[in-house]
Amino acid sequence: MRTGLKQTRSIGGNIFVYIVLILFGAFFAYPLLFAINNAFKPLNEIFLFPPRLWVQQPTLTNFQDLFIIMSRSRITFSRYIFNTVFITAVGTFGHIIFASMGAYVISKYRFPGSQIFFKTVIITLMFSGYVTQIPNFLIMNALGWVDTYLAVIVPAFALPIGFFLMKQFMDTVPMTLIEAAKIDGAKELSIFWRIVMPTVKPAWLTVIVFSVTGINGLWNARAANVIFSEELKTLPYALQQIILGGVQRAGVGAAVTLFIMIVPLVVFISAQSNIIETMATSGIKE
Repeated sequence: MRTGLKQTRSIGGNIFVYIVLILFGAFFAYPLLFAINNAFKPLNEIFLFPPRLWVQQPTLTNFQDLFIIMSRSRITFSRYIFNTVFITAVGTFGHIIFASMGAYVISKYRFPGSQIFFKTVIITLMFSGYVTQIPNFLIMNALGWVDTYLAVIVPAFALPIGFFLMKQFMDTVPMTLIEAAKIDGAKELSIFWRIVMPTVKPAWLTVIVFSVTGINGLWNARAANVIFSEELKTLPYALQQIILGGVQRAGVGAAVTLFIMIVPLVVFISAQSNIIETMATSGIKE
């Protein structure tokens, strides 16, 4: 009787796989390392050709210049940070709540039109956020929410990617588990919060990553098309205006790039480790 799995690769095959993975890892890590090093380069190193990956004479001048420029702005730097953090936090939280509640109903209950609704959501995944900007603006304008936080936060609640991911994960939750909880006297809301949501933790951690760091992520949202008041503008918008200052601000632009990417990077790394852990321990299936 066999007690283990038969080895399907030789030592040479394993070494080859590791070499390929290392090469791909280096390929994807290069832009990140280049951006980090660029932020600490003086101007004479930034314009070297061919460009160098590693900084030779590290300096904090780029960051000092960035804060000097921001301190001279009519709106304080802390205000821009607050706007971005507030929009990102509230938008991400609302996205998870609405996506998970909608996915729970579609996944665990059958009613007329439920499958049509889900297929419609799948179709909307094909549309880029740039395509929906005009309809979003018209709706926000009709509601009187233009030039408010709501113009950015509310559309984020309905992003289809979150609904799709939550629904796919909730399909793996056994209906017998929910029925057993109902027999024990648990209410629907209690079942949702205490049983379903902990079980699909990998899904909503993934939704957080997409909501914050995705192509249309809230942290990188400039929202210039729906927010016009300077005191409500986001940090990426303010920093983007600094970059437009010309070649003399190339060093500041490198610092801006690092400043904008650091939060999504931290969120991605943190959530990724949790996803790997929870995927291995909470994948209950019927």
